[in-house]
Amino acid sequence: MSEALPQSCDLLVIGSGAGGLAAAVTAAALGLEVVVIEKESLFGGTTAWSGGWMWIPRNPLARAAGIDEDEETIRTYLRQELGGDYDETFVSTLLEQGPRMVSFFQRETAVDFVDGNLIPDFHGKTPGAGTGGRSLCAKPFDGRELGPRLKDLRPPLDEIAPFGMNIGSGADLRHFLNATRKLPSFLHVLQRLARHFADRASHGRGLHLVNGNALAARLLKSADDLGVTLRTNTAAIEMLRESDQVVGAVVESGGRRQSIRAARGVVLATGGFPHDTRRKAELFAHAPTGEEHWSAAPAANTGDGIKLGETAGGHVEPGLPNAGAWAPVSLVPKPDGSLGRFPHLIERAKPGTIMIRRDGRRFCNEADSYHDVMQALFAVTPTGEPAECWLVCDHAFLRRYGLGRARPRPFPIRPWLRNGYLRRGDTIKALAAACGIDGAGLSETIAQYNREAAQGSDPAFGRGDTPYNRVQGDPEHRPNPCVRPIESGPFYAVKIVPGSLGTFAGLKTDAWARVLDGKGAPIPGLYAVGNDMSSMMAGRYPAGGITLGPAMTFGYVAAHHASGVPLANNRS
Repeated sequence: MSEALPQSCDLLVIGSGAGGLAAAVTAAALGLEVVVIEKESLFGGTTAWSGGWMWIPRNPLARAAGIDEDEETIRTYLRQELGGDYDETFVSTLLEQGPRMVSFFQRETAVDFVDGNLIPDFHGKTPGAGTGGRSLCAKPFDGRELGPRLKDLRPPLDEIAPFGMNIGSGADLRHFLNATRKLPSFLHVLQRLARHFADRASHGRGLHLVNGNALAARLLKSADDLGVTLRTNTAAIEMLRESDQVVGAVVESGGRRQSIRAARGVVLATGGFPHDTRRKAELFAHAPTGEEHWSAAPAANTGDGIKLGETAGGHVEPGLPNAGAWAPVSLVPKPDGSLGRFPHLIERAKPGTIMIRRDGRRFCNEADSYHDVMQALFAVTPTGEPAECWLVCDHAFLRRYGLGRARPRPFPIRPWLRNGYLRRGDTIKALAAACGIDGAGLSETIAQYNREAAQGSDPAFGRGDTPYNRVQGDPEHRPNPCVRPIESGPFYAVKIVPGSLGTFAGLKTDAWARVLDGKGAPIPGLYAVGNDMSSMMAGRYPAGGITLGPAMTFGYVAAHHASGVPLANNRS
């Protein structure tokens, strides 16, 4: 039986993703008594399922490697990307406090990082775009260090983790893709699998944690080390207010309700609203009933924090060009009849696949970011039609890279053909018939694509023309790592539907992460971070990690404000 919840604390954090835990850990390190409540049975939120990348320009790892960018270059990129929504105060806070946040966590906690010094921004043709050094990720973590708390950590997303084993980006992923082609990669994968299954036998799950799972684990370990009170299966249902100030919340656990008073404030960090049907209908143009959208975020992210903030006088920022972090998703049939959501983040850029609509025509550069691909699909979808398309490849591509949930050799593909997830045709026209695609249109599209792809070019959409495209492609394929003909049948396709990795529209805050009321004044005692906070990128997606980087940074900033400890102002 778990210990009773305290009736009071200094800071109450509602939600346990990166933003919430960053605020909790920072506040505890600054001397506050902190309580974190999580309505689900597991900690980690969307962070634990994510790639774990954080966009923190001028971070200490980049600078240690000699990447010392001029701040004005970064500002130029953001001004170009954000246009009229560029906010100098938020940008200055991220650029100044983001690197300090990284140093603080390295120095004071169990959180550590690996660099992203080879990872470019999404839009390489925009002035000021970075070619590397603006990103970092959590360092892999041994789950044994969590001790009994390991059972409380959300495991990786089933759809992207074979046998429940997350695969790290970079070298780890390359080894898995080359396991049947290169002896060193085969030995690496064999070693990883052997350790993983040994860990599962002894602990019930893998213990080599990477990506967002490592970030969530490191934050959870840090919270434990610093004495943060951590409770699962506990939901906040009402804000406690005195006059215009938030002083705590009413929470419910095990059918019992109680009040927790928070002397320094409440931090909302519940992961946004990707599964709030009503709000999706209001803010997602492609989902008029709210049901036409399939987010890959945890199902419990139903907008609780945003709703609580609204009852205290906060408001959701209107008019963002994109209310969500769009991603192409395929629906994966499960034995119990439910549908998993597979986010297509990797294979689209590999050479030998294209995305087409039901008319058989391409509509985008498939190697662009997940968000950009979905924006392109929305733009070409006529009003009233579902925003759907197909990801098409040949047999050689499928066995080399996989296609969605159908994994590459040596994994079998027959189960995915049987349940209808994967469509196949011996010829292009047969594949079109299996998918309900216009056969003549698809045949013409592939013939045209192949003519240019044979030379390594894609004049129609410029695939492979930016550093981000090329990093996502296959570096061993020449001359263009993103382009090759589609020619060796049988041919395959997976249906793509509109999805997301989270939401951008959230509670309007200031750069201290204080929730603002309808007149633009801070609501005393109320903060919002992560996807409960309206994105400082204002519905744009200039680089990978623009969710978790600001989430960690503004969690750190909010904790300093709540504690009364000043933030350092001089720039390192």
